[in-house]
Amino acid sequence: MNPKKYSVPLTEGPSRAAARSYLRGVGFSKEDLHKPIIGVANTWTEIGPCNFHLRDVAAAVKQGIRDAGGTPMEFNTVTISDGITMGTEGMKASLISREVIADSIELVARGNLFDGIVCIAGCDKNMPGTIMAMARLDIPGIMLYGGSIAPGRLAQPDGTHKDITILNVFEGMGSHAAGKINDEQLEALEAAACPGPGACGGQFTANTMAMAGEFLGISPFNLTGVPAMSAEKASASREAGRMILDLCRNDMRPSKILTRQALENAIVAVCASGGSTNAVLHLIAIARELGIPLDMNDFDRISEHTPFICDLSPGGKYVAKDYQDAGGSRLLAKRLLEKGLISGDSITVSGKTLAEEAAEAVETPNQPVIRTWDNPLKPTGGLVIMKGNLSPEGSVIKVAGHERIFHQGIARVFDSEDLCHAAVEAGKINPNDVLVIRYEGPKGGPGMREMLAVTAAIKGIPELSETVALLTDGRFSGATRGLMCGHVAPEAFLGGPIAAVHEGDLITFDIPNRELRLEVAPEVIAERLSTWKAPEPRYKRGVFAKYANSVSSASEGAITT
Repeated sequence: MNPKKYSVPLTEGPSRAAARSYLRGVGFSKEDLHKPIIGVANTWTEIGPCNFHLRDVAAAVKQGIRDAGGTPMEFNTVTISDGITMGTEGMKASLISREVIADSIELVARGNLFDGIVCIAGCDKNMPGTIMAMARLDIPGIMLYGGSIAPGRLAQPDGTHKDITILNVFEGMGSHAAGKINDEQLEALEAAACPGPGACGGQFTANTMAMAGEFLGISPFNLTGVPAMSAEKASASREAGRMILDLCRNDMRPSKILTRQALENAIVAVCASGGSTNAVLHLIAIARELGIPLDMNDFDRISEHTPFICDLSPGGKYVAKDYQDAGGSRLLAKRLLEKGLISGDSITVSGKTLAEEAAEAVETPNQPVIRTWDNPLKPTGGLVIMKGNLSPEGSVIKVAGHERIFHQGIARVFDSEDLCHAAVEAGKINPNDVLVIRYEGPKGGPGMREMLAVTAAIKGIPELSETVALLTDGRFSGATRGLMCGHVAPEAFLGGPIAAVHEGDLITFDIPNRELRLEVAPEVIAERLSTWKAPEPRYKRGVFAKYANSVSSASEGAITT
């Protein structure tokens, strides 16, 4: 098939002379404009390490496109650093950016009639945002991950060094507030944790969604996992650029790759690797763009039958570079195929099936990261969906990083993340408390802030770290560990039962029975809600207000419609 399928009306024939003249004015030659036009969507920014190096990645991708006979046209879209904005009002922009990324890529691609597209993503919301755009466009496309950061190296008193990630800094902040470490020790963590460009190194949301992209088939196996500053990064990026022309020649569009089975494969991989709870939100959102039925119950069903076998931070010992060095997603796919947990028939952007990709796995001898089936970390996966009278539409717990499966405690109620964080830092939280953070949902936030500042502060206080539980209609970072339940739906701003919780109520986390319960009589809950009034929206104009007016429930992926 002629790979120049969609751009002909833009670039071909005498009637397009003016359009070609504009393009020649910025350096494209006559010959360039008669080749397949490939959009290169770049989420580059100098605000944070996740995306800082993506100009170099894009340059290599464009060279690969030219080598394969195409003409790349690069454009930029937005990104928000979750880690930098964490714990501030700016964090509300994070999830909203997913929709803006998808919308902006769709606009530029439709406006310029690209024959194919490569989307270069670095941070948490970049990856689902780019995949959502490709699902809408349904032109040949690839999502290429910018790669993970190298581990930080923290000097130890004995002269050795310890590998650390940004999670150590967040938890160090909690330890510092509790008086457990001093200013100098916190400064040492801060200075060492981020040694250069790349996304957060653990199996946090960025690496979870990068891995999910491979199992969805929309990201190239092996190339995706190459770390940001690896010597192999440029060659891997050039290969992705060459790959998009093959997709154009074969008319291999996202609708042929992103199937229901591909979505289930991605869920299995997330559960087996102890991935971020944000994957629930993002994979449902991607499914909605494709018109494929998928809901929270699918995650619970799949997780219940998927052993947890990847020893990755935040619950485990190792980081993304270790995962790639062990054998990466090809090796995990091989393991999952051995167990019959995924379908090997699903096609990928390489043109190979998932089974063919897995057959190329090279396992490093004696690697400890991706375990065998006779030695799982846990017999079931890392995600649990909770319902019950506090979350009738559903909520999400990551069980990969803790052992508690039942908890009862007294509700401590906060109508924003900031109020809860202040209480933790002031020493006002007691062992066994259940912290309730509400009005931080998709509409109420708006934007569904992540709560890493709070959860990391709790983990930094030994007497609280293994006893306190937290629930919220907001989200958790992929770096969160501990007994934390997010995405509680319906959210408080819509009058969900979480709005009826009073300080001092008893709350139960019953993971075996999948129940999040408010131990209050149904008629009392009904009476409380009958007198409840929605608070004033926090934003009444601008992008935050637009988002709040159109966003769906977290149980529906928090998509805008």
